[in-house]
Amino acid sequence: MSQKSLFWNKAKTPPELCSILETLAVEYPISPVNGEVELNFTQTESKGKSSVRFTGGKAEITYNRPVDAARAIGNVLAGLESDEHTEFKTYGIMLDCSRNAVMTVTHFKKWLRRLALMGYNMAMLYTEDTYQLPDEPFFGYKRGPYTMAEMKEIDAYAKSLGIEMIACLQTLGHMEQILQWHAYGKVRDTASVLLVDEEATYTLIDKMLAFWSEALSSRRIHIGMDETHDLGRGRFMDLYGYERGFEIFNRHFSKVEKMCGKYNLRPMIWSDMYFRMSNSRQDYYDLEHDIPQDVVNMIPKQSDLVYWDYYHRDKQFYVDFIEKHRKLGYEPLMGSGLWTWGRLWNDHEQDVKSVKPCLQACRETKLDEVFFTLWGDSGAFCEINSVLAGFCWAAELAYGGDEDPERLEAQFKAIAGGSYKNHMTAAKIGAHILKKEKENLPIGAPFLLWDDPLLGISWDSKLNTDPDFVDKAVKLYDSICAELADQRDDNAAGDINHAWLYADFLRRKVAFRRDLLKAYESGDKAAMRSLANKTLPEMSEACKAVTASIRKMWHKYFKPFGLEVLQIRQGGQLLRLEEAGKRINEYLDGVITSIPELEGKTDQPTNDHIYKCVATGSTHI
Repeated sequence: MSQKSLFWNKAKTPPELCSILETLAVEYPISPVNGEVELNFTQTESKGKSSVRFTGGKAEITYNRPVDAARAIGNVLAGLESDEHTEFKTYGIMLDCSRNAVMTVTHFKKWLRRLALMGYNMAMLYTEDTYQLPDEPFFGYKRGPYTMAEMKEIDAYAKSLGIEMIACLQTLGHMEQILQWHAYGKVRDTASVLLVDEEATYTLIDKMLAFWSEALSSRRIHIGMDETHDLGRGRFMDLYGYERGFEIFNRHFSKVEKMCGKYNLRPMIWSDMYFRMSNSRQDYYDLEHDIPQDVVNMIPKQSDLVYWDYYHRDKQFYVDFIEKHRKLGYEPLMGSGLWTWGRLWNDHEQDVKSVKPCLQACRETKLDEVFFTLWGDSGAFCEINSVLAGFCWAAELAYGGDEDPERLEAQFKAIAGGSYKNHMTAAKIGAHILKKEKENLPIGAPFLLWDDPLLGISWDSKLNTDPDFVDKAVKLYDSICAELADQRDDNAAGDINHAWLYADFLRRKVAFRRDLLKAYESGDKAAMRSLANKTLPEMSEACKAVTASIRKMWHKYFKPFGLEVLQIRQGGQLLRLEEAGKRINEYLDGVITSIPELEGKTDQPTNDHIYKCVATGSTHI
């Protein structure tokens, strides 16, 4: 069924809704002049409630807030009547723009339109150094940093859709990208942590705060400060000696909080370090130890804490940890995650297991500010538009839906233009295929992708975890290819062909190594020659197709910087496939008497969630 065109009467429509409709009209069949279905809006005082009813040629929408009205418009576009309610005051996303992939302004505007129609009203762009600062030429150097003009453009666009843009940066740790340059030696404590109590550190932070204060209209700002495990253990200790981490952390936080006050900004930080430093294991999710009261007393009060948790699958754990934050005297924001890191495609299976209990706990505890992180660890290789299906699904949870596949299909088609069913099929590429499943064990797809074809480091790890993984993996990737074979032109949201190409290469690669080891160990030289001269060239072509698709994806969504990392990996993969063929033929021709790279296995699991530990066991660049 074709999508019906919508129109609205400006004289009868509240100005903030006119702004939303006018912004959406650049892409969707919505007009202030004429159309097939007239939009009528009635505001209600019932918090977070909205409804859609079709009467003749009209769509009657009741709403409480602009975000509720925007979501209702999404339902109208999908042809769906609705009665919805959400308890969440803030429902947003945080996109990682610091792991190489800096989304273009144009594409992020497209995301903002989709987010509004799904019912999100907040967004953050996580920027460690990917924004331009005056007189700081290495800030975002060769990284595609956002300019002041770009951020103002994004902010104004988000505002027109009723979405609050909140700055999300770092003011203590995770600063390795700038600290690698000699120009920042004076502010370096360790390789990733800024030097506390150094005047130059606060001069730099002041520039950061000044930038975001001017760039965005929101007076909330996320200043990071998470995972500073080695705080005070580098140059700080050389200069001042040992000092308890709590004191260093709180002193720095207090200084930055006061600096935020200068710009009328209210800061929030990730809360993990308070919990990590309270126990010797540095365990964020420790339930046994309390934070010392003297430390609690020192936590700056004109600020907020963000409880991040992407892992737990038990509602009660979230409930307990929310209460631990409240005992500190803070009403936390909840930072959950839609899994885009360590994955080739948004991992719906992991989302379901972690997001659902998290939202249930937030409802039970009446915590009303939630956002979803979209990290890009290890090079941002996930097909990032695949998470649009995750947005659609998570929004249904927030607005009281029951995950009806037909409603999700209609919503996703109307808002994002793609097939929700196809996205769920593609998401199987991250399915848990290992027998001894751990909660967050990387399943293998991205790491089998770059696993060296001769060394097989990731391969060994998978066999150690589950000896049957090979056959299950080939069966899985075969099934994905079969199910998506006639859907490869679906690319309005995540590119289905991209997922197909990944699955096709992976099934070939896993089968190749299985057959190579079997032939080598049994002395089947005929099989080895076929693998070297027929199978490997076909794999190389499949690898080239993946490489071309990565390039296409990157230039569609992101600024050009960072693509080189994935191309270096893919280029290395192609050379190693070529090398594998040469080594096999040298062995078959008697030039060498063995292939040592295929030998020397370990019976212990390896660090296969880290690219450098998959590509090589040697010293690396």
